[in-house]
Amino acid sequence: MVARNDEAGFGQEGGCQCGAVRYVLTERPQTVYCCHCTECQKQASSAFGMSVRVRRAALAVHGETAKFGKVSGDRRTVCEFCPSCGSRLFHNRPAHEDMLNVKGGTFDRTDWLKPAGHIWLRSKQAWLLIPEGGLRYPGQPDSFDALVAAYGAQWGR
Repeated sequence: MVARNDEAGFGQEGGCQCGAVRYVLTERPQTVYCCHCTECQKQASSAFGMSVRVRRAALAVHGETAKFGKVSGDRRTVCEFCPSCGSRLFHNRPAHEDMLNVKGGTFDRTDWLKPAGHIWLRSKQAWLLIPEGGLRYPGQPDSFDALVAAYGAQWGR
């Protein structure tokens, strides 16, 4: 698969570990952030998860994904993964069906990913140092507007 570029010159590819599911993102994300909640720690098998928030219409997916739903507090999330290797690729909330969070580590190139902020810091690993300059939230932000604005500022939007 060759990365397609939209009129702004953006195009990034990614996929699962086994290659059965591939995708192309054709426009810059709305925002990128790191989530330190315990659910993201378990899902990522790491200290945090990186979410790349995109318009669903800007993501072309090739290959079949499987889905499962989960509930955390009052939030329902639908998660998509590769049924062959189990790699988690995307998740979204049904209340925001037009948006999708792509798991940052699934992109082929990750050098362009710079988080605008960090959420759920009250659950972060004590040894992890958060860089200066980004937005910080102890839990779930009421709105992602500030994260979207901060990420846009990185790209001159």
